[in-house]
Amino acid sequence: MTDSFTEQADQVTAEVGKLLGTEKVDAILCVAGGWAGGNAKSKSLFKNCDLMWKQSVWTSTISSHLATKHLKEGGLLTLAGARAALDGTPGMIGYGMAKAAVHQLCQSLAGKSSGLPPGAAAVALLPVTLDTPVNRKSMPEADFSSWTPLEFLVETFHDWITEKNRPSSGSLIQVVTTEGKTELTAASP
Repeated sequence: MTDSFTEQADQVTAEVGKLLGTEKVDAILCVAGGWAGGNAKSKSLFKNCDLMWKQSVWTSTISSHLATKHLKEGGLLTLAGARAALDGTPGMIGYGMAKAAVHQLCQSLAGKSSGLPPGAAAVALLPVTLDTPVNRKSMPEADFSSWTPLEFLVETFHDWITEKNRPSSGSLIQVVTTEGKTELTAASP
């Protein structure tokens, strides 16, 4: 894959277009992301900002564009935001900046002139920490009961695709797990 956003976007758009042709899909789930820390003084600030932008903003923007071409009317586009990015993130500036941009993109997609198909919804999930093998390996001493199981997200996506309890387009939905119980709550604008 190229290191140019426009080239990567064009390539992905063309490949998905070849794959789907005129077919429309019920949902596009952008679950790409990652994490990198660092404050404004960090030697890795620029590198980490670049990485976070590519992993979160590029993928969300490309997914949004794909939704304009391949999502059914009334379909669902999900984007990967972060609860931490609702506030300042001084110890992880690149991460916070990128996730805040994803939040803004999601809210912009709710507008009538956003380009999404009629009745389609764009919703961003804002988890704290997802229970993944990589996270467990990198934080083996953490309290896993506060991490969101991926199965919960799969069930949530299924419900929203079938329009069960689907939030309105542009919603930023916080995903918070406490003592093994996960709750979804809308973030205040």
